[in-house]
Amino acid sequence: MKRLAISVSALLFTMVGVAAADDPIVVRQSLMQAAAASAATSAGMMKGEIEYNPTVAKAAIATLYGVSQAYGDYFPEGTQEGDSDASPRIWEDMEGFQQAIADFQTDTAAAVQAAGEDGPADLAAFQQAIQPVLSNCKDCHEDFRIQDN
Repeated sequence: MKRLAISVSALLFTMVGVAAADDPIVVRQSLMQAAAASAATSAGMMKGEIEYNPTVAKAAIATLYGVSQAYGDYFPEGTQEGDSDASPRIWEDMEGFQQAIADFQTDTAAAVQAAGEDGPADLAAFQQAIQPVLSNCKDCHEDFRIQDN
């Protein structure tokens, strides 16, 4: 299971690297897909829909951390017009958006630290580590993502 989780995380980042070659919109969408998969896995474990596994929890946290480190680099001027759910507010309030990214980085770094070498010891420890990260994701989506109606 540990190898599977690590392999999946590596694959996601490899796919992002390939996409990164040309199109920042594709890269940020790929990064958000990786984050969404990790968030969904995290939520499934917290709801009891997926059996808690510290290795999988650590992989989810590591993926979110990796996304946090890269994501902010893929919003250059001129990409607000592309096919994306990114709100124009990002470019109108780039300072606020960059602060949201910095908060995401801080929250994920704390989660990585809390996860330790083997992942959070139990579901309660995982919830404590991941909750601020998921809350940050929710807040950023509310402020900087075009919402489906």
